[in-house]
Amino acid sequence: MNALNISPENLVQQFASDNYAGICPEAWAAMEEANRGHVSAYGEDPWTDRAANAFRDLFETDCDVFLVFNGTAANSLALASLSQSYHGVICSDTAHVETDECGAPEFFSNGSKLLVARAVDGKLSPESIHELAAKRQDIHYPKPRVVTITQSTETGTVYTADELHAISAASKAHGLSLHMDGSRFANACAHLGLSPAELTWKSGVDVLCFGGTKNGMAVGEAVLFFDHRLATDFDYRCKQAGQLASKMRFLAAPWAGLLESGAWLRNAQHANRCATYFAKQVAGIPNVSIVSPVDANTVFVEASDEILERVRQRGWKFYTFIGGAARFMFAWDADLARIDALVSDIRDCAR
Repeated sequence: MNALNISPENLVQQFASDNYAGICPEAWAAMEEANRGHVSAYGEDPWTDRAANAFRDLFETDCDVFLVFNGTAANSLALASLSQSYHGVICSDTAHVETDECGAPEFFSNGSKLLVARAVDGKLSPESIHELAAKRQDIHYPKPRVVTITQSTETGTVYTADELHAISAASKAHGLSLHMDGSRFANACAHLGLSPAELTWKSGVDVLCFGGTKNGMAVGEAVLFFDHRLATDFDYRCKQAGQLASKMRFLAAPWAGLLESGAWLRNAQHANRCATYFAKQVAGIPNVSIVSPVDANTVFVEASDEILERVRQRGWKFYTFIGGAARFMFAWDADLARIDALVSDIRDCAR
């Protein structure tokens, strides 16, 4: 037993969520360095400047950068900045803003309605945008104002650059802003081999919420506005929502560590490779199948309830909240030996 009385079996690596992972070395080292001495509070510090400039260098543009604690706040406040209470936000039926944010987007916008389209492989289509944007034009229905997409999607797929251009064109045809929920944006970049700029503002994205927590940080997401006009008073929104960190350097320093070292991409590349490795090992097991394309760091495994329960009884944790399939997530520190142990247990349980 350790000093906290946590049993060793509760410390072994699991694949239920990339949120289970700890802090990567680059983020940890930057936080340790930021912890030396005193600096000004509320973002008036060199670490926040350094992180913001690192984002601008990475995205090849003079974007506005805001740091918040988590993804729900990032998405909700960004959407609230793009819409009024009487507006509608077009999203897919598997979007995180629809399924997992407890009404926060509606709350922070004082009532903007989510207009939901059926997703194919987790993706919103240009056709769905056209349909929902033109569905009703009367004053009795929320006026569409924003499109939001998740990159990579909740089902582990990735929007290509061509798909993003098409979605942007559909959005702009109706005068709609385009927001990207990028909690796993780094994994999309790693999969496609394209730059962050190519997958955002060069493809017509107006606002990105860049996820740090799932990329190796303890906490923190960045909201990037590629159109300065859309960022008006966003700092006030953050303050009012309890998202202005007094010791902002501890949100900013890990970003500097990730971006300047390139760890943000290496972490995502490793996570993606581990997901692909796992999927290939599982694919040949009888009575078990992979049910969604493996583009990023997510793998959905379909098996009977009996098989999945046997896997759980062997100590493995996973979720089945999307379509009943077992979701396995691979983080920046995924260990191949541990993956092999999981595959072995799945094979035994499927017999």
